[in-house]
Amino acid sequence: MTGGFIPPHGGYKNLLSYQKAEIIYDATVSFCNRFVEKRDRTHDQMIQAARSGKQNIIEGSMASATSKETEIRLTNVARASLEELLANYRDFLRVRGEVEWPKDHRYAVRMRELNRVPSATYETFRKGIENPDPVICANVIIGLIRVASVLLDRQLRSLEKTFLEEGGLRERMTRVRLEERNKQRQRR
Repeated sequence: MTGGFIPPHGGYKNLLSYQKAEIIYDATVSFCNRFVEKRDRTHDQMIQAARSGKQNIIEGSMASATSKETEIRLTNVARASLEELLANYRDFLRVRGEVEWPKDHRYAVRMRELNRVPSATYETFRKGIENPDPVICANVIIGLIRVASVLLDRQLRSLEKTFLEEGGLRERMTRVRLEERNKQRQRR
């Protein structure tokens, strides 16, 4: 092991989960400002859940250098926050007598196509997010949340695998220190 024991970290902008979470946050702010009464607690709760999803990915990524446990925990918090947000959108539809699009709905199929666009941004989904029909907006955002949740599940599995293979900070520190001691002995 060369180059020390603190691995590269903070590359959250390159994570697809972060990119989707950022779109979800912006979309949720737009949605709530248009369709949820500002005095309703749900307005702030939805925006905060979306923000938590995004921010915990950032914080976990930055903490990853010195604590894999913190990275895993915060990535899971991001996943849980987005699940809470998903429930809010489903509630929004249900109390209005509307439904979530089934997999074979033509708009759901279109969402899957758009989610495969490399480097997709808010602009990629703008037509659906800013649609005047709140049912379409909610379903588009639900689709984004479902994709982000799958990505975060995969990310958690990958973090677990990496931890099992490489260990955490203390193990890396010990390996580097032992390697350094061996080098010093060899020089004598």
